[in-house]
Amino acid sequence: MDFTGKRILVTGGTRGIGRATVEAFLAAGARVAVNGSSRRSAGEALKTLDAGDRAVAVPGDVGQPDDCKKVVKTAIARLGGIDVLVNNAGVGGAGKRIEDATVEDWDRIVGVNLRGTYFCISHAVPALRAARGNIVNVASILALQGNGKLSSIYCATKGGVVSLTRDLAIELAPDIRVNCVCPGAIDTDMLQGLGKRLGKGDVAAGYEILSSLAPLRRVADAAEIAYAILYLASDGARFVTGSTHVVDGGVTART
Repeated sequence: MDFTGKRILVTGGTRGIGRATVEAFLAAGARVAVNGSSRRSAGEALKTLDAGDRAVAVPGDVGQPDDCKKVVKTAIARLGGIDVLVNNAGVGGAGKRIEDATVEDWDRIVGVNLRGTYFCISHAVPALRAARGNIVNVASILALQGNGKLSSIYCATKGGVVSLTRDLAIELAPDIRVNCVCPGAIDTDMLQGLGKRLGKGDVAAGYEILSSLAPLRRVADAAEIAYAILYLASDGARFVTGSTHVVDGGVTART
């Protein structure tokens, strides 16, 4: 896929799926605005990417509505516009039963995963419409099915991202395509924490549990999600909008 000359904003682009996505877009010739929650994280990412002026830092906490505006507007200013918005920034579940979760837990998780996605889109729409661009949201297979593992708020936010994707695909058509990727078990910092809990301190043992129902019988690398994101953002997917693209090693094929 060739993204030469395309301008991309990736939220949560300093690690995990976001970092892999930034690297994949850069390898495909794009210019990329890399969002991290702090100046330090975004700056360090740029140093290690070593992409020259094709990568710019746009720090800000997308859990804060004012920062959503700042991140998007800075990316547009520094790139000269925007062709693709990848809403990847996210936080994990509270790891608590519903009766133990707090309002603070709710506000933190909803604030980043759902509200942040919504307001980043809202501020990007004029530039994306001018470019006839597109949006790729990152949700989770937990948007499509529960797992009962103390992640009810997380599941609710990712379900909201899927519904938001479908509705905005209609609202913003025909100017802007909107699609969603639902990853399964991916080797990221977030999943390693879950793997450690499930494996009673042993991440590998936890990963075996997580992948036990996957026909491909493994946890994926973050780059495997990045490739799906690039497809949806590419001209190869120019007739695809409102889709929920599941990348889970076959887990949801059983349901």
